Formats: sequence, C-alpha cells, structure tokens
Amino acid sequence: MSRTQDVVEDVQRLILDGGLRPGDRLPAEKELAAELGVSRGSLREGVRALVVLGILEARHGDGTYVTDLDPASLLAPVAFLADLPGDHSPLHAVRATLETEAAGLAALHMTDAHVARARASLDDMARALVTARPDPARMAAADLAFHRAVADGSGNAVLSALLDALAGEHARRRIWDDLHELAAARTFEQHDAVLAAITSRDPDRARLRMAMHMVAVEDLLATTSTDGPSPRRRNGLPEPAPTR
Repeated sequence: MSRTQDVVEDVQRLILDGGLRPGDRLPAEKELAAELGVSRGSLREGVRALVVLGILEARHGDGTYVTDLDPASLLAPVAFLADLPGDHSPLHAVRATLETEAAGLAALHMTDAHVARARASLDDMARALVTARPDPARMAAADLAFHRAVADGSGNAVLSALLDALAGEHARRRIWDDLHELAAARTFEQHDAVLAAITSRDPDRARLRMAMHMVAVEDLLATTSTDGPSPRRRNGLPEPAPTR
C-alpha cells in the first residue's frame, strides 16, 4: 500500500510540476515504472487509484491520460462525506458560507442565461406548489436547479463544484423526502427574494438574502428533527444530511 501511495504522490507531483499536463498520455508502463522506481504492479495499483480520483483516465486500447482536471470531477468524493449519517451541522455551516458568497458573486457576474435557468427553476417549483402534496422529487430537482444556476452564475468553477458536492442531487432528495409542505412555500419565497437581489445587481443584498435563506433552512431542519422520528428513523435508515 505504501508503494501504491508513492505512485499516487509521484504522478501528482509530475502534474503539479508541469511534467504532465491535462490531456497528456502517460509514458509506457515499463518506462514510467522505472522512472518512479516502483514495480509495474505497484504502478498499476497507483494508476487505478488516480483513475478513481478523477486525475487519470484509462482509455481501452489507447493508454492512460491525464484528465482535464475539472474541479467538479476532482471534488466529487466530497459528496460521500455529505451523505454520511451523523451530525452535519459543520458541513451546513460551510455550505451556508459558500452559498452566501456565491450569491454575492452572482450579482456581479450572472449572465442572462443563468438568470433564465434560475427563473425556470422557480417556475417549476411554483407549478409543483399548486398540487395538494408537492412531489419531493420535483421539489428537490427545482431546488437543486436554482442553487446550481446561482453557483454557476458566480463565475467561479471551483466554488460551484464545491457546492454541488456538498449538496448535490442525492443529498437534496433525501432531505425533501422528510420535509413538509410548508417548507416548499417558504423555499420558493426565499429563492425568489435571492434572485430579485441578484438581478438588481446588489451583491450585499444578494448575500443577505441567501444568508437568511440558509438560516431558515437550518432552522427548518432542526424543527423537523425534533418533531419525532421520521419514517427513515423508524425504518432504521439514517437521517438525511442537512445540506439542502
């Protein structure tokens, strides 16, 4: 395992030092193993680990390449942390800080296309609210679409990828399964207020509105958790992570 870790670190170093660049093909296995001073078996294990991490890509019959090192791919493992059972208040605090800054940046950089995406998500949520019992899957999808539009509109790809990892589709759906109808109406109103501040190109107000929304989410989840055991808890399943 230590030799495999050595391979991982050595290849990462080659990338950081510029010896390998995004899109580059790795040298032949025998050549690279000799360069790194490891066995070919250790090299293969290290390459497999780097593929899992999204740093390398194995192309059947064509060798192994450095990926484009897209932040979304590299940060994907963070989503596993958000899905683990337990106290997620520290994760929510991190997400709240990032969401707030994303809203402020969006007020400065959000394009018409991003605004259209955010408005479309509000329209989807409004249509879902007309029903007697809003469908959790539909609400989760609209909720995710809104926050993704704002994060993408921030103009910071790393920030957007971090937020998607902390509160992506799976984690968000788990939470909406346990939230009641009142949460849907409140979320719609808060999203609408955030978007109004963004389209007014007022970063301070956008940050304030998003911060208020995140506090409301935290309070709502805390209230939900004290109302008694949810169906998940009664069935022996882990409670959803508070990272909506």
